[in-house]
Amino acid sequence: MDFEAWEGYYRQILSEFGFQQEEDERSAKVLAKLLLEKGLASSDDLRILIHKKDVMVVGGASNLNLDFQEDTSTDVVIAADGATSALLARGIVPDIIVTDLDGTIEDQVLANRRRSIVLIHAHGDNIPQITAWTPKFEGKVMGTVQCRPHGILHNFGGFTDGDRGVFLAHHFGANSIQLMGFDFEDVGEKPNCDRKTKLRKLAWAKKLISILGVPVKSQFPK
Repeated sequence: MDFEAWEGYYRQILSEFGFQQEEDERSAKVLAKLLLEKGLASSDDLRILIHKKDVMVVGGASNLNLDFQEDTSTDVVIAADGATSALLARGIVPDIIVTDLDGTIEDQVLANRRRSIVLIHAHGDNIPQITAWTPKFEGKVMGTVQCRPHGILHNFGGFTDGDRGVFLAHHFGANSIQLMGFDFEDVGEKPNCDRKTKLRKLAWAKKLISILGVPVKSQFPK
């Protein structure tokens, strides 16, 4: 999804949550400056990985079930932030990690060192995390934003880590997209989590995934 198609949803999100576009843009500038020293992944890298492939996007639901069934076929695994840790614990290195840096970032740095392409996302209230963690990634990275992208930054659409992973797969022409570990009704027991706000974000994630109009298979936690 290009920004012109995404902008209307972005405006609604700003209004509903009281976010400030200026803060998103400030965070974006911080990330862009830090990425100048990194090995950047290109859109072609992502297209080669995703185009016409079967993609699984793994969310970080609190009761995440990662028992891949024999009939579960996937070429590419995209991890949403904290799902990276659950995947690594099972010996699975995700191909791509979509993160705003609020999971166990040490695991994401490790996966990046092993081969995962990490899409680091800037928004108005994660500048401290961007500043602290971006320099630690040693492999290929890409910067994403929810405001209008400029320069080396990208916006493929989406709001939360999970639905941004789905938008990414859709943008680069995945053959199919399967969801695993998505739960739009339960925020789990995250520390310092505003439950009501998180549930509103999950409602947006569900809404945004539904508007893509692509056949998305779902495997929810058991």
